[in-house]
Amino acid sequence: MTPAFSRDVRNAKAALASLPCDWDGRKSVLALKEANYNWRQMEWWAFFFEHLCRQRLSETFEIPGETFGTVRFDLKGGVNWDLKAKAIKSDQHSCILNDRTATDASISKYAEHGVMIALCDVEYNDINRTFQKWHSRLKGGLSAYEKERRARTEVSRYRKTRAVLREVLFLRIDRMAARTLSEMKQGRNSNGKPRPVKYMLDLEEIGDLLVDRIKFEARL
Repeated sequence: MTPAFSRDVRNAKAALASLPCDWDGRKSVLALKEANYNWRQMEWWAFFFEHLCRQRLSETFEIPGETFGTVRFDLKGGVNWDLKAKAIKSDQHSCILNDRTATDASISKYAEHGVMIALCDVEYNDINRTFQKWHSRLKGGLSAYEKERRARTEVSRYRKTRAVLREVLFLRIDRMAARTLSEMKQGRNSNGKPRPVKYMLDLEEIGDLLVDRIKFEARL
C-alpha cells in the first residue's frame, strides 16, 4: 500500500466517522432534491451515501475524481475512488464496481484504486407502495421507464424506504487484485453497441482487498 493510499484512508475515516446512520427515505430524497443530486433515482439510498461523502470529503479529496474515457470516478485523493452502497440482507452478495477498462487505466496510473462501500440494513415499501407513490408524485408522475414497464405488465420492484448504515469498507485494488475480480457483461445499448464490461466483487470473498473499515452502532 502506497503512502498516498494510506493517507486517503486516514482522511476518509476521520471525515466519515460521524456520518448519520439512519436514513429515512422521504427525508433523504428531499435532501437530495434540495442539493439537486440524483433525487429522482429509485436507489435513493446509494446516492444519499454519495451525497454525504461529497459533503464531508470535499476538503481532502477532489470531487469528482479523474475521467478515463467516458468514466469519471467519484473522488480523487492520492488515487481515484469509487463510492458504492450495498444492502446486507440480500440474496445477491455481489457488488457491481466500475468500468473495467477505466479502472485498469486508473490502476496503471497510480498502481492502486480505491472503493468505499456502505453496507446497510434496509426496509422496503408496504404492500400499497406508499413511498413509491409519494416519490412518483414528487417527480411529477411516472418516468418513461416506469410507463414502459407497466405497458409490458411487469411487476415493479419494492422500493427501499429506510436504510441504516452498518459499516463503510475501504477496499484497495491493484493490478494483481483486479485479476481476482469477476466481470459483468451488460449487453448492448439501444444503438447495438456493446456496453462496457464492469468489475464485480463477491462480498463474501473480499480477502486482502479489505484494508480498513468503520463500524456504526445504529439499530434498525
